[in-house]
Amino acid sequence: MSAHSTEYHRYHIEARNAPGVARWPTRFRVRVGRVGLAKHLLSELVKNRLNMEVVLSRPCLYGTFSGPIGGFAPRPEYCVGCLRCMNEYHEFVVISPNLDRLKLGDSYFTSNYVDQLTYESETGMVPVKGAGYRGKFGGQGWDGMWTDMSEIVRPTRDGIHGREFISTSVDIGTKPNFLIFNATGQSEGEEARTFSLPVPFIFDALPVSIESGKTWRSLAEAASAVQTLSVVPVSSLGRYGLAGEHFVPLITPEDRADLSAISFTPRLLELEGWDASTFAELQNRFPHTLICLRVPFGTDLMELYLKGVRIFHLTADYHGRSADGRFILDLIRQAHQGFVETAVRDEVTLIGSGGLIAAEHLPKAIICGLDLIALDTPLLVAMQADFQGECSTRMDSRFTLPRRFSTAWGAQRLKNMCASWRDQLLEVLGAMGIREVRRLRGEMGRAMFMKELEAEAFAGIEGYGY
Repeated sequence: MSAHSTEYHRYHIEARNAPGVARWPTRFRVRVGRVGLAKHLLSELVKNRLNMEVVLSRPCLYGTFSGPIGGFAPRPEYCVGCLRCMNEYHEFVVISPNLDRLKLGDSYFTSNYVDQLTYESETGMVPVKGAGYRGKFGGQGWDGMWTDMSEIVRPTRDGIHGREFISTSVDIGTKPNFLIFNATGQSEGEEARTFSLPVPFIFDALPVSIESGKTWRSLAEAASAVQTLSVVPVSSLGRYGLAGEHFVPLITPEDRADLSAISFTPRLLELEGWDASTFAELQNRFPHTLICLRVPFGTDLMELYLKGVRIFHLTADYHGRSADGRFILDLIRQAHQGFVETAVRDEVTLIGSGGLIAAEHLPKAIICGLDLIALDTPLLVAMQADFQGECSTRMDSRFTLPRRFSTAWGAQRLKNMCASWRDQLLEVLGAMGIREVRRLRGEMGRAMFMKELEAEAFAGIEGYGY
């Protein structure tokens, strides 16, 4: 719904084609023996009686050999690895994986994830492989969790195509468990303080190594268009002249002197690490702003809840691990269950970041108990950032951006990624028959966990567990 009109507008993220500006290694190497190709063309000329239309027809449907001089200068960027040319002309055509491509990313954000997210960022479309899923059906981390869609009677279909509406809106803030009314019918006690976002993800703060005016403005433009939020260190607000309600200033207790850099009234503030005096100062200085506490996974959240915190941003490293090495999937379930058991889950908002690098991780994280996620390394891959070794945390990871990076290009790539991730979330919700993402939170009945299923099936069998 428009703020200036009563006319209804369905939420939509505009995706436009945004090819990469840096030349990344192609997926495949295409090698053609020129002597063999020349002999083949000569034999084709004789065989087809100089019919050039037939002789010059290309064997590749994807345009690998459709350059000005055909196979003598193949274009490997168009190769999809179907191997038709190699099977038909194995005497002089060799297709092989490009080992340089496999070096993209790091040990967690592997080249397969980079490939997938690159496609999403270029096109804004859902990746579809006509040959079906060719990966493993189990494994470590998020691969050990499966979404369960087997008990559907009538799925809510076609959320992407617009025939049935599925909401992806989420609320940030606090709601009382129940309302209390006085004798005159007026409500008493704690009131709900929330605002809504049309998508269950925000942008997390950038690594220090690629902070610049261009990158922050790209995030700002994309966050504004998608109608979500972008976390920015308070020092960067003043340095780059950033302002707007789509920014979430990130404050440490040492940044209290820099609060004057916040020249607007933000909807949300993030305090990194608990400090009672800073938390109280932020509440007094920004009475109309919600305060979020940024703490690592594994922190005692109930103790902080009793001190008045209602919004938590739980962080893991970029590989989804806490300080003691536990993976984010189990940590989310633990944090969610802690509030469920004390009957205050609806009073808090849980945001999570770290190790969430694929569109499928978004619904899985929400099923485990998050309200929404904060995107970190996916933003960098969308902007074609190159990993400089293993990345671990926001402060000490090293990335480099393309030389031809521009604000408009970066913003469009981010919008494309957001459009693709939202469409894939709609596919999951539609297949489950769920009409809004809020109902997916903590819906453990929609998930299966490989470890639990294996334990149930094989417990008691000699050798299991070794």
